[in-house]
Amino acid sequence: MNLIGQPLDRVDGLLKVTGDARYAAEFPEARLAHAVLVTSTIARGTIASIDASHAEAVPGVLLVMTCRNAPRLPNGGQLAPPAGRRLSLLQDNEVHYSNEPVAVVVADTLEHATDAARQLRIAYRAEAAALDFAQAKPNAHAPIKPQGRQTDTQRGSFEDGMRGGAVHIEATYTTPIEHHNPMEPHATMARWDGPQLTLYDSTQGVSNAAQAVARVFGMPAGDVRVISPFIGGGFGGKGSSWSHVSLCAMAARQTGRPVRLVLERPQMFGPVGARPRTEQHFVIAARRDGTLTAMRHDSFSNTSTIEDWTETCCMVTRMLYAVPNQVTTHRLVPLNLGTPTFMRAPGETTGSFALESAMDELAAALKMDPLALRLRNYAERDPQENKPWSGKSLRECYQIGAEKFGWSRRSPAPRSMRDGNTLIGMGMATATYPANRSEAAALARILPDGTAMVASGTQDLGTGTYTVMTQVAADALGFAPENIHFALGDSTLPRAPGSGGSQSAASVSPAVREAASAARGQLLALALADQASPVHGLAPEDVTVADGWVVSRSQPDRRDPAAAIIARAGGKPIEATSTVRPGNEKQQYAFHSFGAVFVEVHVDADLGTIRVPRVVAVYDVGRVLNEKTARSQMMGGIVWGIGAALQEESSLDTRYGRFTNANLAEYHVPVNADIDTLDIAFIGRPDPYINSLGVRGIGEIGITGVPAAIANAVYHATGVRVRDLPITLDKVMRV
Repeated sequence: MNLIGQPLDRVDGLLKVTGDARYAAEFPEARLAHAVLVTSTIARGTIASIDASHAEAVPGVLLVMTCRNAPRLPNGGQLAPPAGRRLSLLQDNEVHYSNEPVAVVVADTLEHATDAARQLRIAYRAEAAALDFAQAKPNAHAPIKPQGRQTDTQRGSFEDGMRGGAVHIEATYTTPIEHHNPMEPHATMARWDGPQLTLYDSTQGVSNAAQAVARVFGMPAGDVRVISPFIGGGFGGKGSSWSHVSLCAMAARQTGRPVRLVLERPQMFGPVGARPRTEQHFVIAARRDGTLTAMRHDSFSNTSTIEDWTETCCMVTRMLYAVPNQVTTHRLVPLNLGTPTFMRAPGETTGSFALESAMDELAAALKMDPLALRLRNYAERDPQENKPWSGKSLRECYQIGAEKFGWSRRSPAPRSMRDGNTLIGMGMATATYPANRSEAAALARILPDGTAMVASGTQDLGTGTYTVMTQVAADALGFAPENIHFALGDSTLPRAPGSGGSQSAASVSPAVREAASAARGQLLALALADQASPVHGLAPEDVTVADGWVVSRSQPDRRDPAAAIIARAGGKPIEATSTVRPGNEKQQYAFHSFGAVFVEVHVDADLGTIRVPRVVAVYDVGRVLNEKTARSQMMGGIVWGIGAALQEESSLDTRYGRFTNANLAEYHVPVNADIDTLDIAFIGRPDPYINSLGVRGIGEIGITGVPAAIANAVYHATGVRVRDLPITLDKVMRV
């Protein structure tokens, strides 16, 4: 069979379009109670008093849980990073940011709980809060090993490199705070059965969530089960187990009933992370022929006052171009806001905007084609680690993308291309994201009825994990996809990593393949050893499994169905497990995916309105498991990149620490009418070193490069260089 790579329809598609796919807040429970989260209205201070009498008088109210009556947790319920986040679990009366959880109200219906929550009276002692990024910037500090990577780097001599460059550019780029807005908000349902806790949670990591909650309560890890079969979008925001998850479990224990807690849309803006604001300063020097001689990238981003979290903007700068003299730094600006978190391609999205905009500015200063400048400084090896790439087809991406886009028809001068009153701009940028992989386990079971169940404790964020793992299992087993049930989203299944950092496909697929291959081997051995089997006595190399039958390659009429083989062997399922771990390959090779993004923009010469009629993108992401779901992934990333470039921004009221557009009406994201032609292609060359399938993850790379390509195209169309996202019409209108 050869299903890997084929555009197989989603195996879970019917469940989703018929409404039978159950999400965290949709599982029925007897005696279910409903919780509403109450959040702070000040950005810093303490709770002075709490009057719960009116709330407790509402019919149906079961519990009003505050810092006055919340159960005490081991170590205050706190987990030191990287084991977990700094949580707000009602263990004291401190307030660190506006919209921080300060109470949970539980009632027999959602309406009663909502009514009671509105009647809870909390008085505060407010203190001066740090909310202005510019004012707080002098208090910036260096993080310690952000996400396990170096805070600052230096190679060569930056000063010598600056002296060796004939052309210098210096610029500062900013990106705003952005919030995750998945269709499904964060949601948890908690049920206690004696000492054991079951959580239905919208999470990007069932195993990680179970472990985190167990640590909060000081429980054995095996006593917490997390179930999450479907997720309505995560984007990194659901990669951590936030406060509401443990608060829901606390409320369930206090009331003795299952409790469901769903965040309201405004509560998505604060206690569950965001992409932080960044301010990135670039200095670049180059010779007249475009050869880079020096580069400096200094990044500032906000964190909270309770936990350091770093937007690792400089990581892409360190590896993308062959510059011999380079300095990169990260600094954190503490603000009284909720702790930031991962948001699709964290660091690479914001960092590549600054880097690729700066490269475009350098090309303009050199009067050089932006694509030619990138090719001039093409890195044949990872310049920071001095390692060979595990695979790099970026030159092909540039070539194919430029041809498909028609880059050669681009007139170099800004504002030189137009159609009537429409200014036309063409811009490009490089996309990249590291190829990650972690330990993962899988189970394969051939059942007595001749079907198979394959399982791993991974997740499907809506990206197609059910489908691609079914394809991998089908190829390895020799079964038709419709005869395989792939199970995921349960922490009791064989452990797999969280779905973040584009690692699920690269980690889980080799484990699935190995477990399925082992089960297939057992089936073949049973058939060959069974005197009643039509394939008995054949040479092992002459038999295979096709469509659930053991078949002779040389004599196709000698065949035996899996169900009959198992029945004659006693009727017990055939089962195999596998755990696959990374080796020392990262010590030998640099693992990254790459892409080239070409964008056309149309700008109204009078009004400054910007449209993106065409995006052409070509990617080198290793072997593609499913052409259809992979293209959907890239479409989603490109659409998000368009939104990041032109629309997305969380507007902070620095007087109160609240976001003024904390809803889907005013937090703008692209809709269908904003998107036109997305032309996406893959090189498709397997990575020979990352895993047995040559598969890299693709969830993150699609957004990278897109904001910069749009900014560069807007400059080409208008002659106005916008360095501060989002690019709105007021920033491009000429005075």
